[in-house]
Amino acid sequence: MTEKQRRLITNIFLIVSLLSFVGLTVAPLLGTALRRDTPVTSSQPSPSAGVSQDQKAVLEEQAKGYELVLQREPENQTALRGLLELRLQLGDIPGAIVPLEKLATLNPEEPTYGLLLAQAKQQVNDREGAAEAYRKLLTGNPGNLDALQGLVGLLLQQNRPEAALGLLQDTLKLAEKANTDTPGTIDVIAVQLILGQVYAEQSRFDEAIGVYDDIMKQDAKDFRPLLAKAIVLKTQGKNEEARPLLESASNLAPSQYKDQINQLIQESNPTPSESATPSEGTTAPESSPASSPEATPEAESSAPPTPETGSQ
Repeated sequence: MTEKQRRLITNIFLIVSLLSFVGLTVAPLLGTALRRDTPVTSSQPSPSAGVSQDQKAVLEEQAKGYELVLQREPENQTALRGLLELRLQLGDIPGAIVPLEKLATLNPEEPTYGLLLAQAKQQVNDREGAAEAYRKLLTGNPGNLDALQGLVGLLLQQNRPEAALGLLQDTLKLAEKANTDTPGTIDVIAVQLILGQVYAEQSRFDEAIGVYDDIMKQDAKDFRPLLAKAIVLKTQGKNEEARPLLESASNLAPSQYKDQINQLIQESNPTPSESATPSEGTTAPESSPASSPEATPEAESSAPPTPETGSQ
C-alpha cells in the first residue's frame, strides 16, 4: 500500500466516523454545487452537469424575476432563497454569494447560511472571506463543529497546520467553562477526534495516538478512537498492533460501519507468504530418533516457526 493510499484511508474513515457521530451535516441546499474538484471563478461560471441550454435559459429567466423582486424588496427572503437555489442549479457559485450574504445577515440565529457562505467563498478561492465567515460563526458558537471542521480544513489547505492545531487546542481550553455555563456547548470528544486527525495528517503519529488513548479513557465504548488509532498504526505498518483495535472497533461500531472495518481487518491479516510456516529448505538435518530425541513428531509440532525472511 502506497503512502497516498494510506493517507486516503485515514481521511475516509476518520471523516466517516466524525460525520456520523459528531453531528456534522452536509448542507442540502448546496447539493453537489460546492463539491466540484475545480473551483469556479467569477469570470467563468460553470453550469451544473445535465442542464441543457434550453433549461439554462429558463432558469436564468426565473433568476431575473427574483432579482426584480429584490430590487423592490431587498430583504424578501423568499426571493433570496429562490435566487440562491437557481444560481446553484446554474453552477453560478459566485452569483450565489450575494444572496447568501444577505440571508446570513438576516438570520444570525441560523448558522446554516453562514456555513454555506463560507463554503461558497472557499469554492471561489476567497480564502480570507471563507476564514472570516467561519470565524464569525465560531465567535458566536465555539462549539459549532461544522464551522470548526471547515476552518481547520481551510487552514490545512493553506499549509498552516500549527494554526489549525492552535484553533483546536484553544477550543478545548474553552470547553470546561463553556460546558459549565451551558452543558453541551462544546463536544470535547468530537474536537479531540479532529485534533487527532490533524496530528495524523502531519505524520505526528505519537501525538495522534496520545489523543486517541485519552478519548478511550473517557469512553471505553466509543469505537471511533479505536478505529482512528488502528488506522494510524496501519499507516505506520504496524498491522499486528492494529488488528485487535480494529476487532474491538468492529464489535462496538454500528452495523453500517462493520463491513468497512472488517475489510481493514482483512488487510491487516498476514498474507500466505507471511504466514508462520517453516521456509522451504530450512528443515533440520536428518537424524535418528535414538540419537536426537528433539526430532520426534511431538517436538517438531511444538517447535517455533522459522523467522520470516521478508518481514519488515
